[in-house]
Order: sequence, then structure tokens, then C-alpha cells
Amino acid sequence: MNNAYAAFAARRLVQALVVILLAYVFTFVVVSILPGDPITNVLRDPQNGFSEDEIRQIIAAQGLDQPVLVQLWTSLTRFLTGDFGLSMRSSRPVGTLIAEVLPSTLILASSGFAVALVLATGIAYGTQLVPKRYGQGLLRGFPSLFLSVPNFVIGLVLIHLFGFQLGLFRVIAPNSFWATVFAAIALGIPVSAQIAEVLIANLDHERAQDYAAVARSRGLGPFRLFARHLLKPSSLPVVTIIALTLGELLGGSLITETVFGRTGIGSLVQRSVSTQDLPVLQAVVSLAAVVFVLVNLLADLVYPLLDPRVKLVGAASRRPTTADDGASQAVTP
Repeated sequence: MNNAYAAFAARRLVQALVVILLAYVFTFVVVSILPGDPITNVLRDPQNGFSEDEIRQIIAAQGLDQPVLVQLWTSLTRFLTGDFGLSMRSSRPVGTLIAEVLPSTLILASSGFAVALVLATGIAYGTQLVPKRYGQGLLRGFPSLFLSVPNFVIGLVLIHLFGFQLGLFRVIAPNSFWATVFAAIALGIPVSAQIAEVLIANLDHERAQDYAAVARSRGLGPFRLFARHLLKPSSLPVVTIIALTLGELLGGSLITETVFGRTGIGSLVQRSVSTQDLPVLQAVVSLAAVVFVLVNLLADLVYPLLDPRVKLVGAASRRPTTADDGASQAVTP
């Protein structure tokens, strides 16, 4: 690792930390100005049976009797140490509530991501292998079709066909193997569309280059040409697209969990919204922002390692002109 890359990585890490802090402050401000008083709605609910003395003690323990800036500082310092506070509905640590449901969401999100990569790579390879007269145009139309159908519609179709009609999984057992597989398919199909579109466009570009023509003249078959010469250079922009589609993957996980009846972050958010459990909502939104920023940071750090032609622009140099989200400072001359 040379000094230029180390400086580039350090600079991007600092930028990521700043973005995470700003995202948390923004979330705190938005949550603080939401209509409705969570103290009145939760603590003063007659079903909870809190007395006025108990309510005052809870308010003091939560720090809600302090000025907003003091609350922000206290909340931010706790967040940096991994303390997300207590749930206003159950009085349990928010970190414990998230830890109980996070594994289910991670399994679904990672499975959906794997499905998206397999689908995108298969479709892209098919467009390079299948002749035009044998359905290449149909394969090229799949990404647009996948992108136009919401994942909850795909989920309902899969539940009806494979759950009720074929009986491959039981709706009352949403965490079973086959239920997880079809939930991952419902999540991965829309996500694969953007990856496939970018990969197909770059494969077409690389296939038209001189080195690809030389490789074909040497007798390389379609699969060897695809795997050895076309896939790697065509995959570089896909790294950025994968990072940008993470938000869709996370949001789709919440919707897919609701459709398939899975207990995960989606159900936790749904309960927290209905009960105005603001500490839980703030923690979930902040953690989602952290994951999104870290994945984009990883994409920025990996991109120069994958392409030796990438030039790292210093802080005193001109602003980068990339084809991705504009946040990267890696420029291909």
C-alpha cells in the first residue's frame, strides 16, 4: 500500500465519520420536531399505570427535562459508545431489542443480495452468449421488467404460487429454509435490475474493444472470453451501483419481512412507529445511515485496488469527475 492510497483512505474515512455524525444529528432533529408528544402518548397512557412521580423519574432518567442541545450531546456521546438508550414502550435497552431481530434481517438481506448478483450475472452473460434471433432481446428486457414490479407484488405471487398452491413452505413458518429462499428471491429480483443494466452496458462496451476481438481470433469460447477478459473490467462500475442500491436492499428487506411475516427490523420499526417509540426509531435510522456510509466507503476504497488505471486525486488537486455518485475521489484518466 503506497502513501497516496493511505492518504486517500484516511481522507475518505474522515469524510465518512463526518457524514455519520451529521446523519445522526439530522435524525435527532427530525425526531425531536415530530408532531405528537411521546411522553403524553406513552407515559401518561392510563393502561401503563404510571404515577406522576414515576413519570418525572422516567423523564429525568431519559434526560428529556434538559435543553435540546444538552439532549443532543448526551444522545450523541451514548451513540458513539454503543448505548442507544431505553425503549419508551418496554423500558428495555434499545440495543437489546435490535440485537434480537437483527440476525433475521441480515440473513434476508444477504440472501437477497446473493440472489441479485446471481440473477444479474446470469442475465448479463446470457446477453453475450444467446444470439439475437434466439431471444437476446428478451434477456435485455428482463432488467426493465424486474425494475417495474415492486418486491411486495413479487412476494405475494410467490406466496400464492409456492406457499398455497405447491405447498413448498408454510406461511406460519416464515423463518424456515424455503420461506427464506422465496423471500430472498422477492427481495433480490428488483435489486438485480440495476446491477444487470450496468453490467450489460459495460459488457457491450468491453466486447467492442480491440483486445476482445484479438481474444476471439485466438479461438476463445464465449464463456472463457466472458470470465477471463470481459467480466473484471465490466464489473468496476458495478461496485458503485451495488453500494448505491444498498438503500433499496435495506428498504426492501423491511417490506419483504412484512409480506412474509418475518420478525426483523421491519416489524420492530412498524411497532415503534405505531407506539411512537422514538429512541428505537432514532437508533434504527442512525444504524441504517452508518451501514450505508460504510458500504459506500468500502466501495471507494476497493475501486482503486481493482483498477490500476485509477488515479488518486489529492486534496489540493482538482475536484474528481467520476461516473459514480460523485463522492469518490478516484478518477480514471
